[in-house]
Amino acid sequence: MKEPIIEFKDFTFRYEAQKQPTLKHIDLTINKGEKVLIVGLSGSGKSTIGNCLNGLIPFVYGGDMSGSLKIKGRETRELSIPELSKTVGTVLQDADGQFVGLNVGEDIAFSLENDNVELSAMKKAVTKMAKLVDMEAYLEQSPLELSGGQKQRVALAGVLVDDVDILLFDEPLANLDPATGKTAIDLIDQIQKTTGSTVIIIEHRLEDVLYRPVDRIILIDEGRVVADAAPDQLLASDILIQKGIREPLYLSACKFAGINIKEQMHPSVITALQLSVSDKDRLRRWAIAHQVNPALHLKELLKGEKLHFSYDGKKTIINDVTFMIKSGEMLAIIGKNGAGKSTLAKLLVGFEKEDQGDILLGGRSIKEDSIFERGQKIGIVLQNPNQMICNTMIFDEVAYGLRNAKIDEKEVKERVYEALKICGLYEFRNWPISALSYGQKKRVTIASILVMKPQIMILDEPTAGQDYRHYTEIMDFLEKLNKGGQTIVMITHDMHLMLEYCDRCLTLVDGQIYFEGMPSKVLVDEKITLKANLKKTSLYDLALMIDMEPEAFTQSYINAERSMRHETD
Repeated sequence: MKEPIIEFKDFTFRYEAQKQPTLKHIDLTINKGEKVLIVGLSGSGKSTIGNCLNGLIPFVYGGDMSGSLKIKGRETRELSIPELSKTVGTVLQDADGQFVGLNVGEDIAFSLENDNVELSAMKKAVTKMAKLVDMEAYLEQSPLELSGGQKQRVALAGVLVDDVDILLFDEPLANLDPATGKTAIDLIDQIQKTTGSTVIIIEHRLEDVLYRPVDRIILIDEGRVVADAAPDQLLASDILIQKGIREPLYLSACKFAGINIKEQMHPSVITALQLSVSDKDRLRRWAIAHQVNPALHLKELLKGEKLHFSYDGKKTIINDVTFMIKSGEMLAIIGKNGAGKSTLAKLLVGFEKEDQGDILLGGRSIKEDSIFERGQKIGIVLQNPNQMICNTMIFDEVAYGLRNAKIDEKEVKERVYEALKICGLYEFRNWPISALSYGQKKRVTIASILVMKPQIMILDEPTAGQDYRHYTEIMDFLEKLNKGGQTIVMITHDMHLMLEYCDRCLTLVDGQIYFEGMPSKVLVDEKITLKANLKKTSLYDLALMIDMEPEAFTQSYINAERSMRHETD
């Protein structure tokens, strides 16, 4: 018999800063031991549900609350945050907001210290959890010195070390490379099966989460539960697409080929997908019809020559790297966390100075150019929006660069409004930044660079924390800029983004260029994926299922997806 552990009944919540409720008449029951995935657009209310569960609402974020929310039979409004934390363990979307220790070991041990756990037992538990998330070698390092993905893993370990009934993960994959994300989902699945904990995952990366089974998918739209069903049932319907949620790649390919997806085909997992003989034939014919390799003839714009860099003079981060960025291309820089991707970007914009080597832009060395001088031609959107934001209000943040450049205020207003509309933030133009979610803050920083119209635009993890609708709006705009001659470089863990939008990719491994070439090659080559901590996409599995060569099939998907996207422009 199912035992409810979380019960929302006619639950409504409105933040103090808003006129309308974020959550509206929520009726939802989650049973003990279930694994549930919550999806929805940014701002739909899914993270607000998480905040209600862990006590941030109403004890940190005030507002009007009505209806009932019970956890283990007790109303949450009658409990304190410390009391709730003994039942609900949370990995926040913004890992920086979760760190309390001076080093990784202290941070993982925080809850154990609060519980007065004996020192030897504490050290043993911390070492075990650090090893599980592959952070054992970083126990003495400050969390602030870690990459985004490493921070997520430390936060994950800090939750796992505590024995709680409910594990809540708010976008746990947002900053993780594909292979590490796969490991995280494996780990969550393993812990749920071992401990019997109730697991709630709030995440945009639907296909990545479904790598391991979930009991239910709950779809939130405009503050309401609009679907609550088993994965196969939901993926056989059109409601995810209708509500702006990205489908798995293999289902998109099947639909491109005209295959009708039904629940009995088990569409939620590629390894369980059942295609008929006629479906496979249809898919093969479709793939063959789209086998055209793109021809790119672009000139060199920027070149890095024999670059070397170390932060401390001991550990080399960038090691003898030579590469080229072509004028007008859309380039992806990929690789595992800590491979040197973000560091390379910092060298290009002048945040850090190379120890050896040179950087040429348009054939001219920019080695001695100041950050301001480089910023006129190379703009960067950092991975963590909190490292960029320096104003209180959204409009002022986006206008900041234009005002520093002494642009007329009328033009400033026009360009800021245009950028905010593109990034899905126009309705928030007069809001304080503090009222935004992490994903919305990300879009503010993208807008602040878009308004500057740089010659080269570098985006560090542009889609992290973004729902598919806003991701598509931003990427479609970037693609239009690219077709107009704008050179765009994206540092990304999102292999979907690379496949669908990028002409070429650079794969970094331990500070060196390991592969340079077409995206369709990278994710079907086992040697490259292993070295770069990537993972083969579901298109690889689908190609094998229909006896086609994976690289050719993947390129057919890229060609078809781009063709269909441009037809709707």
